[in-house]
Amino acid sequence: MKKGNIKIGSVFVRLFVSAVLIFLLFYTMLPAVNFRDRNFLIFLIISIILILLVNMPTYVKQFFESLNQGHGEVIGQNPVTGAPIYAKRPWRMASTKISRPLKIGFGLIFILLVWMAIATVIGQRIFNASRYRDLIVMTDGDFAQDVAELQMSQIPVVDKDTASRLGSRKLGEMTELVSQFEIENNYTQINYKGTPYRVTPLAYADPIKWFYNMRKGLPAYIAVDMVTQETDLVWLENGMKYSTSEYFFRNIYRYLRFSYPTRIFENISFEIDDDGVPYWVAPVVQYRIGWWDGKDISGAILVNAITGESQYYEKEDVPEWIDQLYTSDLIIEQLDDNGKFQNGFINSIFGQRNVRRTTYGYNYLAIHDDVYLYTGMSSVTADESNIGFVLVNLRTKETKFYVVPGATEYSAMGSAQGQVQHLQYTATFPLLLNISGRPAYFVSLKDAAGLVKMYAFVDVAQYQIVGTGATVDEAKKNYRLALNMEEIEMGTPLEEQMAKGTVEAIADVVISGNTQYYFTLRGQDAVYAADISIYEKLPFLKAGDMVEFTYQEPEGSTVKVVTGFSEE
Repeated sequence: MKKGNIKIGSVFVRLFVSAVLIFLLFYTMLPAVNFRDRNFLIFLIISIILILLVNMPTYVKQFFESLNQGHGEVIGQNPVTGAPIYAKRPWRMASTKISRPLKIGFGLIFILLVWMAIATVIGQRIFNASRYRDLIVMTDGDFAQDVAELQMSQIPVVDKDTASRLGSRKLGEMTELVSQFEIENNYTQINYKGTPYRVTPLAYADPIKWFYNMRKGLPAYIAVDMVTQETDLVWLENGMKYSTSEYFFRNIYRYLRFSYPTRIFENISFEIDDDGVPYWVAPVVQYRIGWWDGKDISGAILVNAITGESQYYEKEDVPEWIDQLYTSDLIIEQLDDNGKFQNGFINSIFGQRNVRRTTYGYNYLAIHDDVYLYTGMSSVTADESNIGFVLVNLRTKETKFYVVPGATEYSAMGSAQGQVQHLQYTATFPLLLNISGRPAYFVSLKDAAGLVKMYAFVDVAQYQIVGTGATVDEAKKNYRLALNMEEIEMGTPLEEQMAKGTVEAIADVVISGNTQYYFTLRGQDAVYAADISIYEKLPFLKAGDMVEFTYQEPEGSTVKVVTGFSEE
């Protein structure tokens, strides 16, 4: 009886240890309890291995016990020694006892591995090219009609890197917070009350800080106005109890997994609703090709970051204040597949007729209170030019293609940097804007410290046409001058003329943060104005120097605007 109790106790201990290890594995991996999740099958394989390892000492012990006891049917007796002869040798009996559970365990692992291989093969693009192509549907759009011209006060000038710097500076001003909290590198771009913002939550600095602050939660989040660069630390009446920096079951990933164990999630993002209430948005994945390929989004789970209240919404029912249901990486992948497989898989490798790809970057555009992903489309054989571009609504996945041949974004960035090469500014990835019905790249120019110092407009069709300025208005004005477009306030096109002469007098003045040089020529009454960005040697010009330049004469103005200098 005692021996039986010990055996039962041993079985219980093994079961308990196995259950604890499997739970800790699940707690760490957080796979969806769904056979269409690769991580779940990997979790099952590792769990089987853990069970075998936990029971291995018992299997080995049983092997030696069987070996010593010599179990087996006696079929005779040794005539010399008188020892019994068994139907099966003891080591064979022992081997059978230890091999049976191992065979079952490794058999299950083999079945799972085979199924993973089959599931992977049936979803390959070579067998499903047309289905990958149709994951995203493009329609032709009218750029001038679809993309309204923004007021200069609505143009976002802050990218994620600049937003991060502004946020860190803002938190640094709060001495009582900076020792306790850090800033998550989230900075989701959203439209908040018609204005583009980047928002991100605070995070606990370390486990000790979490222990002291977890009862109140995270007290605030950062909101950066992408137009004015104004950065706010938005205080909450009740702190955020659910975040990525929480531990245990209030960690947002763990909280979602235990609340929705069978759902497969895409990357979770941080957003705020129209009242400024913080939420976590967890897009729910749906596979549309094979077993676990052709990733798409079927809906989203919204979690109130303060209370933890959550609700699932089908894609068509997602609240309109949600701006990024689809991740940018998923959209870019689907756009590439759409462009690659226009005429099948074979054509994507040989011939490559009508094959196109996205350019190496993207940006966001705010249209009608939604956030659109912008990226150029280029032929696979073209390196320096686009055949057009696409705009994708990141909430609905509505996609429009615009046929506008022109320079790639990186060519435009290089052109903008070339205009101010003497200042060694670097360009941000362009934002596509409508300037008088004409697509133009808008670029912020940053110094070595990452601060925005100037702005540039670069024409999409003719990227050598650039307008720069210390303000957005000034950059737009210079862009229109470079295009020789009709200025709204003048009503007549500007004509470019040549002038040559000796400088009689020159003076500089700062207007809207940018240096302008005014000078006159000997024998003339006209006053000429030149922006510092036009000619890097302007600071060194003095009376008596010979100059040759082009200029335009705005109607009703007594000052002639210099557009370029000629080198002697």
